This record gives sequence, structure tokens and C-alpha cells, in this order.
Amino acid sequence: MSAKINSVWSAVLLLALALCLSGCTPAGPRALLKGKKYLDRGDYADAIAELKTATEILATNAAAWNYYGVALQRASQLDDAANAYNRALNLDRDLVETHLNLGILFLQQGKPDAAKTEFTAYTLRRPNDATGWLKLGSAQLKLGETVPAERSFSAVLALKTSEAEAYNGLGLARIQRGKPREAAQFFAAAIQSRPGFAAALLNLATVNHQFLHDNKTALENYRAYLALTPPPANADAVNNIAAALEKSLTPVVVAPPPAAATKPSPPVIAAVEPKPTQKNLPPAVRPPPRAETPKPVAVIPPPQVVQVTPEPKIISTPAAVQPVQELPVPEPAAKPSLFNRLFAAPTPDAAAAPKFLASGITPLPGDPAPPPPPPAPEKKVVPVVIIPPAPVDFPRYNYLAPLRPQPGNRRAASSSFTQARMAEQDQNWPQALAEYNQAVALDPSWFEAQYNAGVIAHRLRNYDSALASYETALALQPGSVDARYNFALALKAAGYVPDAANELKKILAANPDEVRAHLALANICAQSLRDPAQAREHYQKVLELDPKNPQTADIRFWLAANPG
Repeated sequence: MSAKINSVWSAVLLLALALCLSGCTPAGPRALLKGKKYLDRGDYADAIAELKTATEILATNAAAWNYYGVALQRASQLDDAANAYNRALNLDRDLVETHLNLGILFLQQGKPDAAKTEFTAYTLRRPNDATGWLKLGSAQLKLGETVPAERSFSAVLALKTSEAEAYNGLGLARIQRGKPREAAQFFAAAIQSRPGFAAALLNLATVNHQFLHDNKTALENYRAYLALTPPPANADAVNNIAAALEKSLTPVVVAPPPAAATKPSPPVIAAVEPKPTQKNLPPAVRPPPRAETPKPVAVIPPPQVVQVTPEPKIISTPAAVQPVQELPVPEPAAKPSLFNRLFAAPTPDAAAAPKFLASGITPLPGDPAPPPPPPAPEKKVVPVVIIPPAPVDFPRYNYLAPLRPQPGNRRAASSSFTQARMAEQDQNWPQALAEYNQAVALDPSWFEAQYNAGVIAHRLRNYDSALASYETALALQPGSVDARYNFALALKAAGYVPDAANELKKILAANPDEVRAHLALANICAQSLRDPAQAREHYQKVLELDPKNPQTADIRFWLAANPG
């Protein structure tokens, strides 16, 4: 277990150095220094004694209580350690290392729900520390929250650290979701990232054995696990499984039935193969289903390593997450795509609808159709004049134009922000919005709280609230591309199409290569504003900047149907 205590240690060290230079060290800091020294050496009994003295003298020092909790935890005195950590947090809620230590302790005690709360608090303040995301994913797995766990493990991969543990966690999540083949790929990726990774080796062997029924590959994984140095603690149990599996794979020699002739046939003698050694193992042979008609064994290729990128986080602070490439919120009503509207066939309902007769009467079900009317006399053909449709008169948005809010109580707002993030993990969007709004009320200057409140309200189609939150977020950070892009999407969803186009143009004025803004603006011009010239310009820019865009085919169809 790795306790996060270094960030507070620097302050303690500076204090001790100043006291040493002054010629004396008081008893409290001296006990704290000695306790830390014993803790680093692994002498937990002496560390507990010194750190207990330090907490008695420095009763209001949160760092001392955190060190005391670490020593108790490493000595397996978990209840006393929990009390020490809670005392530290009561003194300083911003001592983030204590949140991580307490979460690890809760996992040891089998309390994943409490551990999840502490790890969430830690990742909010240390979003670039892979350890917090790994531990959060582990707690979510124990709670059966597989999708949030996958997001946490993907966050680790985005940080490019601890890839082996993250791949192993993703494999465990895939097992919970009933996808053993994908799980095997993740376990194989973990082993490639860290050869000899015991947990991944055993997990891969178990998946091949119990789920994929690939006993040959499973036996190879079991043998690789048993060959680790030092031997795993459960080596005996795994060895028994491997021995039984190897026995089941040994081919059985069956004597042929006796011939019809009276003369007895000579006995069949099976050659005795030498027992394979651990260093030079021959390939295991899968026994045929029937001895009389052996079937060839299908060779399963080795698992491929899958590089997993984190899913785009809809609810996130822009500083910590890559910009969202797609709409973060579904549109109020599903609209047919550009390709479908140009080339789609009639829907079944339309095809099945009753046709009007020439007389203008719709036939009733079951009644015979009336005879057709006599042909009308020929009339002089009058040329048809096509009148273009009048332009749509869109409503305009009444901008609130808020001033930059003044700072509030960030510490009080942090509690609501943490609760909002936890509600997001549970996909409880109304609760998340309520908590974000509470955080905003306590500290209106918190950009992340304003932005996230806008995204959640957008998801819930509460556009008035979303637009107000986005405007306030932009008052705090006018250059935020994510906030302005989402603001434009909310304007479009609320029906303020011209204003949405204007916001996208603002993005492109400062960021000419922003593909998503070009694409969104082209769609608005083509579908709503009926401005094919501008639509063509922005569609061509999308193809130039991103030739592999998922909508490339639709864009090319539109360009072919609307030549410039």
C-alpha cells in the first residue's frame, strides 16, 4: 500500500529545519520527525509510539494525525487508523492524501461504498494522479458499477501511467458485463505492458479456462503464473487446477475392436512419451470428442492488444478532459440525417397509408372500391410557377450578459461539487444538477461548477438553465472553446438558430481549424438557414481538416447534390 504523505512532509521538514537552525527542536516536531523516520524504515511499532506522542502534543496538526493513521494502517490496526484519518480530515478537509489513505483502508475493511466517496474526493483535487483513478475504479467494480469503473480505468490510460493495472481493471469490468473475449484481450494487454504481471496472468488463465473453454491456452497461462518468482501465495491451489487440466488434455489411446477372424490380433502397445519438463513443454493436445472420429483442433490466435482510449466525458471540467467531439446531449427530437433526407425510401407507414381516389374519397376498409370516374376532357396546360418557400423567422435569444461573478466560499462549495460528481457516476442527473447548482450558489466564480451545471441542464433539456450557466461560465473564461461550443449547441436545441450560428462563428474567428465548429455551422446553414453557399464552404473545410470524419460520406453526397 502506498500512502500519499509526501505533500505534507515538505512543510514539516521546513519547520524542523528552521527549529534545528535555531538550536532546539520542541518535543512535538521531534516526535513527528522520528515517527516518520521509523515509518520509512518499516518499524511500525516505534513509529506508532512516536507519532502518538506527536498527536498528543500537536493535537491540531492534521499532518501528524495522517502520519499516525498510516503507521496504524500498516500495522493492521485498521479501526484506530480510521479514527486517526477522520481526525485529520476534521482538522483539514483539504488534506487530500488523507482521503486516498482512508479510501484504501475502507477497501481493506470491505466498505467499497465509503471508499468510493473518499476516492472521488481525491480525484477531484488530484485529477492527474493515476493512483486515485485506479482505486476509484476498484471500488466501483466491487459495487458492480462496471461502466463508471471503465471510465475510471480509461482515465488512467489517458494519463499514460500504470497501464498494466488499468488494462487488468478493464478486463475485470468486461467479465462483469459478460464479455469474456474482450476481457481476455485486456488481460493480454496488461501482460504485454508488464511482463510477469501475476494478477493479469491468473485472470487470463481463468477466462480461457472457465469462460472461453480454451484449455490449451489456459494451461499455458497457468504454467506461466506458477513459474513466477517468488512463487505466488496460492501456487498450490493453482498447481492442482493446472494438473487436472493437463490430465484432461492428455490423449487417450483406445484399443481397436477385435477382428472378426478367429486368429487373435497382436496387442497394441502405446509408446510412452517422456514427461515434459517445465523449461521445455511440448504443446498440449486437446482430446477429440470421440475416439473413433477425431476432429482437428481449431487454433485460436493469440489475443490482440487493444489500446483503449477513454470515453468522451460529457460531464467534466474542460481543463481535465479532451474537448467533446460530439453533441454532449441528444437533440430534443430525432432528426433524419442529411443522407436519409436526400435519398431515403418512403417509410412503411407512408407506403401502407390509404391512397385517395381520383374522386377525392378515401375508401373504407373492406368496402369495394367505387368505379373510376369518366376521363375528364382535355384542358389547356397552364405552366407552373415554382415559388420558393419564405425564409423561416427564427426567434432570437435575449442574452443575459452576466458580469464576472465574485468569489464565494470554495471550501463549502467543494462538498456539493463532490456530491454532484458522485451523482454523475450513478447517472442520477437531477441530483447532479441540484448539487452543482448548490456549489454555484456557494461560489459563483467556480468555472467548473458553472460549466458542469450547464452540461447537466442541457442533458435534461432544461435549456433556460443551461444557457444561463453557459453564459456565466463564459463570463469567467471567455476563451473556453468547450463552453462556447456547448452554448451554441444549446442555442440551436432551444430554437435560437441564428444565435447558435453566431457563437460558432466566434469560435472559428479565434480557432479557424476547429473541425466540430465547422461541421456544426455547416449543418445549420444547410438544414435551417438554407444558405447552401456557406454550408458548402464549411463542409469542404471539414473534409480538408478531417478527411476521416465519421460524416464524410454524407458530406460528399450533399456536396454532389448541391454543386456550387
